[in-house]
Amino acid sequence: MNPSAGGSPAGGTGYRADQVSQSSWSRSARALVGIRSVAAQGFLLQLILTVLLVIAAVVALVLLARDSSMDEARQRSVAGAEMFAHAPGTLSAMKSAHPSAQLQPAAEAARLGSGVDYVVAFSPAGLRWSHPDPNLIGKHVTGTFERGLAGESYTSVFETPVGRAVDTTVPVIDTDGSVVGLVAVGIAAENVNEAVRDQLPLLLGSAAGALLLVTAGSLLVSRRLLRQTHGLGPAELSRMYEHHAAVLHAVREGVIITSGDERVLLANDEARRLLELPSDAEGRPVSELRLDPGIAHLMVSDRVATDEVHQAGDRLLAVNVRPTAPYGGPAGNAVTLRDSTELRAFADRAAAARERLRLVHDAGVRIGTTLDVLRTAEELAELAVPRFADVVTVELLEPVLSGGEPSEGTMQMRRTAAVGVPPDGPLYPLGELIDFAPTTPMAASMASGRAVLEADLSTARGWHAQDPARTQQVVDYGIRSLITVPLRARGVVLGLADFWRTESTQPFEEDDLASAEELAARAAVAIDNARRYTREHTVAVALQRRLLPRSLPEQSTLDVAYRYLPAEAGVGGDWFDVIPLPGARVALVVGDVVGHGLHAAATMGRLRTAVHNFSSLDLAPDELLSHVDELVTHIDTNVMGESEDFEIAGATCLYVIYDAVTGRTTMSSAGHPGPAVVYPDGSVAFPDLPVAPPLGVGSNMPAEAAELILPEGSRLVLYTDGLIEDRHRDFDAGLEQLRSALSASAHDTLDDMCAAVTNAMLPARPSDDVALLITHTRRLAGDRVAQWEVPSEPAVVGTVRAQCIRTLESWGLDEISFSAELVLSELITNAVRYGSQPISVRLLYDRTVVCEVSDGSSTSPHLRRAASTDEGGRGLFLVAQYAERWGTRYGSRGKVIWAELNPHARQEEPSIDVTDDFLDQWDDSDL
Repeated sequence: MNPSAGGSPAGGTGYRADQVSQSSWSRSARALVGIRSVAAQGFLLQLILTVLLVIAAVVALVLLARDSSMDEARQRSVAGAEMFAHAPGTLSAMKSAHPSAQLQPAAEAARLGSGVDYVVAFSPAGLRWSHPDPNLIGKHVTGTFERGLAGESYTSVFETPVGRAVDTTVPVIDTDGSVVGLVAVGIAAENVNEAVRDQLPLLLGSAAGALLLVTAGSLLVSRRLLRQTHGLGPAELSRMYEHHAAVLHAVREGVIITSGDERVLLANDEARRLLELPSDAEGRPVSELRLDPGIAHLMVSDRVATDEVHQAGDRLLAVNVRPTAPYGGPAGNAVTLRDSTELRAFADRAAAARERLRLVHDAGVRIGTTLDVLRTAEELAELAVPRFADVVTVELLEPVLSGGEPSEGTMQMRRTAAVGVPPDGPLYPLGELIDFAPTTPMAASMASGRAVLEADLSTARGWHAQDPARTQQVVDYGIRSLITVPLRARGVVLGLADFWRTESTQPFEEDDLASAEELAARAAVAIDNARRYTREHTVAVALQRRLLPRSLPEQSTLDVAYRYLPAEAGVGGDWFDVIPLPGARVALVVGDVVGHGLHAAATMGRLRTAVHNFSSLDLAPDELLSHVDELVTHIDTNVMGESEDFEIAGATCLYVIYDAVTGRTTMSSAGHPGPAVVYPDGSVAFPDLPVAPPLGVGSNMPAEAAELILPEGSRLVLYTDGLIEDRHRDFDAGLEQLRSALSASAHDTLDDMCAAVTNAMLPARPSDDVALLITHTRRLAGDRVAQWEVPSEPAVVGTVRAQCIRTLESWGLDEISFSAELVLSELITNAVRYGSQPISVRLLYDRTVVCEVSDGSSTSPHLRRAASTDEGGRGLFLVAQYAERWGTRYGSRGKVIWAELNPHARQEEPSIDVTDDFLDQWDDSDL
């Protein structure tokens, strides 16, 4: 159809042909033809009719105006007559001896005041007492007035001396009921017509304006009709209507025209049949027609649609939508509908294929989100219910659950996931160990490596043989269909995935096997990855447990509490250590190796061992970290030489030495956050600490050390960066949060403080390893420390030795006085002979007795076995024999040689020969 060729929305008409009654489109088209005919054949006749109508209207208005004026004259005459007849003095004047003398002035005054033409008072005999013309006073009135003599007021129109007038006569009645006189008030008809003549110009002007307006409107309508019909005559329009009506009745495609306000303008027979529209659909909103929501929305939307398939009852309709506005019409849509029910089967298959593709895609996204075997099995079951099956169960071989290699030739599996299983269902419960019989579909799928379909479980004899009572309960419960698929990855079967459908769902078909196998294949790869990760994680955990300290060494200078929390992703490289040092000192270590897993755990073990070894040399913190950095660099170099695929063994480390005698704390950091100090008053501080680059980065930058004096009772907090940093919190914010947590728990026990800090700082599953070490410092009592300065004279050796022995006796350590005497004699003598000033001796009584001799030289004695001809060399041999351990510690100036004696060990007397040889090194004057 051509919208512009008659009857389009642009013309303000519709298009529908109706089988029962004349359609709205038909009526509109025929009306358009008639109007067009009138416009073409007799516009002049239309103008003449308009003029006649205007003349008739003017005449009617004039008559109406005259009638209105006459009514007004009657009302005025009645009012004037009533007022004068009942005015005070009228009755008395009429009853007086000379009525005219009183009534004439009053009547003239009333006439002039009310605007009437005359006021006449006359006697019952008909003689005038007053009149506008004095010559007529005393003369008989014209006409009859019997009705007035009867006491009735009346109005009439008749000829008077002043011409034709509207006259009202009112009787004046005495108190006894007799008529004393009458009053007549009249208005001349000429005055009434004059008022009508005054209104006539206005009426004629209005009529002329109306005539011009109607004429202009007729011209505009004629021009609009000519424009809308594109110059077509009545014959062409009639023929176009007939063709359109035939097409709309015969076409087997639904046609609907909707307006911009979402109403139906046209619906042909086929559209009514396809959409089951009511008979009064035209003019009603689309939303009231109870159509399919998709079709209803599309019919009134502003988008173009081409062959979009929508469901309408039991039909599939191909819908096309085009807007009418671009083709000259108002806002709206032209909608065509084509019955595509024969495409239903194809569409169903396409939808099923599309759903399978979406299911497979979602499986790749949603299965295997974690490296957890159980969770991966649950993800498979959760994805398939209810999109593919009503119930899904997953059974895995026992070794797979612990990360081991699956066993071959066994059908014993543990149910690890079950979704859709009701609590009272008859299927094996979650966690049940199931031994599948060889006749079951499960065993068949394991043997073939392919999915097995049981479309009707009620007839599956092999499946019933597994457990006849339970399987019958499953069938009775309503489960009807099964697909079982082996979970196979890298050529190894890990378990089974069972998909079940109930009787309320269509049974599985052959087409469903491919989807089940695809789901199982994706899940099997994810489960195998989780299994391998579990195995690696188990090995890493075992390794880490071996490498981390199982218990802290005994020492009396610090109380220690710690926490180690592995990351969510698995074992990492964080570690901590507490290493007792000679001289009432203890080393505290925390470190963090880059990465997770076996590599990080192995590197952490190597670094921890290295730190232990270097600590035995009693090195300062900065020197120790420099040695460890060199070691890590060598490790990286060796790995690079062996393989191109290497990982840098980079790590951070914080090394702290606490001296319980002085409270001095020396610390050095290689890329690691500094410690926090909680003072006895509860305040928290983060000491400034020079930070060197991490270990193994090859920067060759020396580490620096910092010192501070801790008051007794302070708490030193060491931690790894996982405690204060994560993806949601930066370093500074983490420090402030840690400060608050430490301050709030400053007076709790160490274990409670550890718990409070981890609860405040860490989520339930941290993303990085966390090591936390909290120590409570103590000082060695002053009465357990003794110190002497030694001059460089051999003669004073005996004096200093005697003072030391007396100190030991005051401590109640008489049993070790002999051993202490031998050790002190050797150490002091070596310092006097080979060292330099200043020389001092210090005794410390802690868990052991520590004898320390310091001097200003950097040379160190060496333990060796002296020959029989040697004059010396036996002193340090005796020291090693009598001391628990001994060693040398270097400082910024000089060295300290120390030896530890066990105050509780049973002392054995040395042999005579050894003692004599030892004492023969000095003459009597030296001793």
